[in-house]
Amino acid sequence: MVDVDLTQPPFTLLDEAGRERVRSGIDLAYFDSDEIILDAGQPGEFVFLIHKGEVAELDTSMPSAQARIGHYTAGDLFGAISILNGKSRYRFKAEQESLCYLMPKALFERLCNDYPGFAEFFRQSLSHKTRLLTERRAEGGVTMAGFMLAKVSECMRDPLLVGESTSIRDAVNMLNDSHADSLLVGSGERFGMVTKTDLLNALVVEGLEQSSPVMGIAHFDLVTARPDQYLFEALVRMTRHEVARVVVVEQDKPVGVVELTDVLSYFSSRSYVVSLQVEQADSLDELVRASARTPELVQALMAQGVKLRFAMGLLAALNGRIIAKAFDFLVEPRHLEHSCLMVMGSEGRGEQILKTDQDNGLILADDADWPDCQEQMQRVTETLIRLGYPRCPGNIMVSNPAWVGSESEWRGKVARWASSRDGDSLMNLSILLDAHAVAGNSSLLEGLRDELFERCSRDEILLSHFARTVLRFSTPLTLFGSLKKPQHGIDIKKGGIFPIVHGVRTLALERRIRPTSTLERLDALAEEGRLEESFAEDLGEALALFTELRLKQQLARLNGEGEGRDTNRVVVQDLSSLERDLLREALHIVKDFKQRLSHRFHLEY
Repeated sequence: MVDVDLTQPPFTLLDEAGRERVRSGIDLAYFDSDEIILDAGQPGEFVFLIHKGEVAELDTSMPSAQARIGHYTAGDLFGAISILNGKSRYRFKAEQESLCYLMPKALFERLCNDYPGFAEFFRQSLSHKTRLLTERRAEGGVTMAGFMLAKVSECMRDPLLVGESTSIRDAVNMLNDSHADSLLVGSGERFGMVTKTDLLNALVVEGLEQSSPVMGIAHFDLVTARPDQYLFEALVRMTRHEVARVVVVEQDKPVGVVELTDVLSYFSSRSYVVSLQVEQADSLDELVRASARTPELVQALMAQGVKLRFAMGLLAALNGRIIAKAFDFLVEPRHLEHSCLMVMGSEGRGEQILKTDQDNGLILADDADWPDCQEQMQRVTETLIRLGYPRCPGNIMVSNPAWVGSESEWRGKVARWASSRDGDSLMNLSILLDAHAVAGNSSLLEGLRDELFERCSRDEILLSHFARTVLRFSTPLTLFGSLKKPQHGIDIKKGGIFPIVHGVRTLALERRIRPTSTLERLDALAEEGRLEESFAEDLGEALALFTELRLKQQLARLNGEGEGRDTNRVVVQDLSSLERDLLREALHIVKDFKQRLSHRFHLEY
């Protein structure tokens, strides 16, 4: 019986009896350097699991310089697809002396028949395989963390519903009897919310009679969720909309209410109370202390196995609230209606997890009267540094007058950048495309976004120049074969993250898509038919994988590990076989995306 490590997927999809069949049914074979192990067009007879050595995957239909499409090392598996398809599409060649475990075709096919999950692994898309990685990361080997699995339905309270004719007096009595903090008033599909605070203000501040209908003080702009949504998503919505409760709706009817206190109680770890500490901060010092806890929150979320998309959503909402509160502390209320503080870059896209360089600007209404604005913006920049957002090396901050201007001045900037089409102008347009309003009057930014779309979305020459930047960095697939030294690694930001982010941003500009998140842009592009839904999903999963691999290195640096290492570089040898497999697939998706963009915008690739 062969002693082989079967602790990695897909063998973890077998039970112990299945793994025992693998151990007793495989042999070990030696292949010399440059020996062809499996040739293109050859029938698949074995599944190969590398014990030692390195194997290249070659597309024989391509020129030799472009033929390498994959690289396999110890722990990697190949040849299964050749069995499923009847023959091999590619050539597999040993790049050095290699030892491989050979699983016969008959054994592989029997395992596929007996274990559907095992068979499905080889047919799955990138999005399905990344779920395995998330599950493995969850603490204790549990399939997803309880935090990830919790649904809104598990935490909601039954709604307290009253009719339109209910008086304030009756509403107060009903709240007291039910020990609830809020009620819903209305009928049919129109419901509004009334809280204890609303009732107190109505009676004491506004002087309404106890007999007045409670319908008159209800709020109808409700933040809602579905019972089957993750409770984590409800927390994100509460943070983003600055509310303490969401109404649970099913088939257009309220079926429950989720209170912030319920959510925080459900998630007992103190890490999840950071958002509450931010909201309760009454001074800059308190806000600084709350902001300093966000890395702790990130580490807790990653340890829990929370899906990266949800983690990014919560951190984006939380960072937005921190910056907005800081702005409110520093700026007089009379200026808020006539100004808009916008964040850009990864923060604007809602893709910043750990705090990175500031990217922000200010739009002023044309009729704004703010003589000491620039002095105030200098204070804003210095305060954000205190809050943990480092100074931007490119000086894209409100302390720089170039990123502060009136509506008319900003429209002039957009016009100049669009007509110039030089490198700096295209970069500035990219930065502004990702802008997200966090404080002040958001309509000022929306007006500027309209101007940007009007100037750029139909300009084919500009779009071509804009898209060309995607090809600036090569896809690092061909580097796999030379990554033999630990100090050599793949630049995951240049080779993976940037092409997806900027390519999707280009398509969003062309289609006038307003959301700034890359994942939301992908959803919109799929909905419009601009991208196939499955390809858009794979692009999103590839981006999440790259971001997670990069985040892992950033967290290691935060914990004092890997000092001096570039956190954008991922050393392939440090990854598990599953991570290497996912990385290889994700980079192929990036390569495919770049080819599509090249075809659409007539670029040489």
